[in-house]
Amino acid sequence: MKMVFRWFGEGNDTVSLDQIRQIPGVEGIVWSLHDVPAGDEWPMDKIMEVKAQADKAGLHLKVVESVNVHEDIKLGLPSRDLYIDNYKKTIAKLAQVGVKVICYNFMPVFDWLRTDLHKELEDGSTALFYEKGRIDNIDPYELVKQINENSSLTMPGWEPERLQHLTKLFDAYQGVTEEHLWENLAYFLKEIVPVAAEHDIKIAIHPDDPPWPIFGLPRIITSRDNIRKMLAIVESPYNGVTLCSGSLGANPNNDIVAMIHEFKDRIPFAHIRNVRVYDNGDFIETSHRTQDGSVDITGIVQAYHDTGFEGFARPDHGRHLWGEKCRPGYGLYDRALGIMYLWGLWDAFSRQAERKEARA
Repeated sequence: MKMVFRWFGEGNDTVSLDQIRQIPGVEGIVWSLHDVPAGDEWPMDKIMEVKAQADKAGLHLKVVESVNVHEDIKLGLPSRDLYIDNYKKTIAKLAQVGVKVICYNFMPVFDWLRTDLHKELEDGSTALFYEKGRIDNIDPYELVKQINENSSLTMPGWEPERLQHLTKLFDAYQGVTEEHLWENLAYFLKEIVPVAAEHDIKIAIHPDDPPWPIFGLPRIITSRDNIRKMLAIVESPYNGVTLCSGSLGANPNNDIVAMIHEFKDRIPFAHIRNVRVYDNGDFIETSHRTQDGSVDITGIVQAYHDTGFEGFARPDHGRHLWGEKCRPGYGLYDRALGIMYLWGLWDAFSRQAERKEARA
């Protein structure tokens, strides 16, 4: 397991590269060009700027999250070929700076979805919260306003310049079914995967967050069966999944440990985080500790260890602790604590395996 840490760039993150490199075992950053609109080809000078920053801190930039997929690709419009061509050109450029994994998602309109960015937990910390009843009744336009208010930092998946066209986006998706979305994903993968393979870069789809339809929009990367279906579209080690325990874990029916064992050869990137799921469908993000949520983080880390996972992993969303002012879900303290918890589990399983081998 190779530990990495998401970083949003100079001037766009409250966490510095100097702080990241002091977290034990972290060897690289997970990055993106957040000011480049979805569908545009990434400029080489901006890529090299991030590389210089990472090199100076002694961190690699082998994982990109995300090269966003333009809505026209998801909608299957004739214009998609232009945006797919730009995606291919971006892949070639990223290979030049040593990128090995590109995370992306295929969620219509919205990326992750929450109703409260700072819901207070019992200990006084705050975290991202999803209230099912509110989502069932809220106007999506009001939610967009709420997500972006009082934020001087970019909110991935909630870019105002894109969501200001929300009415047009919803109109465009009228009549688009899950079947249509699968067809459009297949078209994209069959175009992209050969190019990614040529450049030795694995592309890894992120599950839908949360893993069910919202506001009448279809979502397809939601379960073990659907991940299996996606991987079968292009049978290649370069067509993979970013297995996110938090996204999938919002649905208690998802057996993430079983997924790790089944898809072990197709998981180049892992997001590890915990959520507490309530009977009414609400969920809140918690510390990474297994006992604090509903997701079997201990079992997940053991599954990665026992399957010989050599991919990249990062602690996903963390709580907001000790008065830290940060991008919601992306502070320093709780994610650093999460890393140490994950390493503790990993080291314990390694020691256990060593003792078992010594006795054999």
